[in-house]
Amino acid sequence: MAAPVETKVKAATAVGVAVGVLITLLNSVVGNSQLMGSMPAWLQSLLTLIVPPLATFWAGWKAPHTPQPGPKPAPEPPAGPGVTPAA
Repeated sequence: MAAPVETKVKAATAVGVAVGVLITLLNSVVGNSQLMGSMPAWLQSLLTLIVPPLATFWAGWKAPHTPQPGPKPAPEPPAGPGVTPAA
C-alpha cells in the first residue's frame, strides 16, 4: 500500500498550479510584454520562470508535516513444542 501524500507536497503543488494559472491568465488578458509594466521582456521572462518555483518552495516550507504512524510492534516469537523460550 502506498503511503499518503504529505500535506507539504499537496500545498506546494496547489500553490505551484495556482501561480502558473495566474501568470497564464494575466498574460492572456494583457497579451503582450506590458504584463509587468516597463520591465524589459527578458526580465519579465526571468520573473515568470522564478516566481512559481519560489512560491511552491514557500508553500511546502510553511505547510505542516503529515504525522507518520509509529513503528510496528515486533512479531511474537513462535511457541510450541521444541521451541526454547527467549530469555
